[in-house]
Amino acid sequence: MGMRRKLCFTLLVLSVIVLSASLSLANTQEWEGQEEEEEEEDENPYVFESHHFLSKVKSERGRILSIPKFDRRSKLLRGIRRYRVVIQQVNPETVLTPTYLDATAVNFVSSGQGTINVIHEDRRDSFKLEKGVVFRLRAGTTFSIVNHHRRDKLNIIQLLRPVNNEGQFEPFFLAAGSNPESFFTTFSSEILEAAFKTSSGELQRLFSRREQGQGVFVKASKEQIRALSVSEESGGIWPFGGQSRGTLRLFKKHPTQSNNFGKLYEADRNDYPPLEEEDLSISYANISQDGMIAPYYNAESTKIAVVTDGDGYFEMACPHVSKSGDDEQQQQEGRSGVAYHKIRSAIRTGSVFVVPAGHPVVTVASNRGNLEIVCFEVNAKHNVRYMLAGKKNVVKKMEREEKELTFDARREEVDRVFGNQNEEFFVQGPEWRQQPGQGRAYE
Repeated sequence: MGMRRKLCFTLLVLSVIVLSASLSLANTQEWEGQEEEEEEEDENPYVFESHHFLSKVKSERGRILSIPKFDRRSKLLRGIRRYRVVIQQVNPETVLTPTYLDATAVNFVSSGQGTINVIHEDRRDSFKLEKGVVFRLRAGTTFSIVNHHRRDKLNIIQLLRPVNNEGQFEPFFLAAGSNPESFFTTFSSEILEAAFKTSSGELQRLFSRREQGQGVFVKASKEQIRALSVSEESGGIWPFGGQSRGTLRLFKKHPTQSNNFGKLYEADRNDYPPLEEEDLSISYANISQDGMIAPYYNAESTKIAVVTDGDGYFEMACPHVSKSGDDEQQQQEGRSGVAYHKIRSAIRTGSVFVVPAGHPVVTVASNRGNLEIVCFEVNAKHNVRYMLAGKKNVVKKMEREEKELTFDARREEVDRVFGNQNEEFFVQGPEWRQQPGQGRAYE
């Protein structure tokens, strides 16, 4: 009887364990299913707005914001999951004290003026910052940023490539204080005493003297700003001195596209060698009021775009987010399983949007003013941009038979449609076609 009781008890315990495991697995599958449903229901995973941004650092004198990891927003963005977009904002007469990142950063100054001081292993460099300046900081490079202007904020857009954890980065602050704290304070007192050959009391006073809440963005005096704005490269003090070797001034280049509807400035590895090491190109589009960028696609590059000023909207053809139910219905009807979903979203200052390689896209400025966008092109080395409309569109280069077979129409009809637009890249937007009483396209 004793053995039978032990056997029954053992079987009961095993049953409970199996049941618990089954319930746990069911709950896990249910949670995963809900996550997938939420992702499928998000019809526009390619756009990030202000409410998506995360605060790394925020104070009265400045802030560091980042959008979430791309692949956390959607599996469709896994191709750029190693990157992060960060906005640094330094208020007037403020210094971002020495900092470094566990990520390599390609930076674009979107507004303001200032100086960046960079400490390398064997030297210290200083570069002037103004709108349109591009510069790269390698991971682990200590830098400080000075905004010497009395009224205007200094805004820098960064594309980060973290080196420790894919898509995850951290800033490391030397500054004394508690919000955020200096990384020095994490070491034990005996380690610091030995490293600096200094008493723990003096070290404690040095690393904790700043008032709580002041953080790494610090208001500086005119004398301090003047001293920190000295350009060692040019041998002068801002605003005097020449071109900095370590930066590219994008707006000093001639625009690669320009007409009444917009201007496009572009830089690649030939203009700024660090871009080759990062396999990036960078561009700045200024779309005129009521203008637009004609339909095109990138062969290999994924575009990460940040709106720096203005508003409008973009439309994109995407085969990945079409509803599975639609695909099933098409297959049942004997049609192709390929379906394109229209991605459409309003964009405004601060919006970030992604255009994957091969996806046809159009960007339109509103009738309220120009739309200005900085774009980082990932996987740029072998990329080719193909225009789908305008003076140099791909259809115009096709043979007669290709045109007729593709569109089931006579070549003359195809040529009339694809040859009617005389502008290139930038064209008149759809606003001129709106009739009174109709809603605007961007609303």
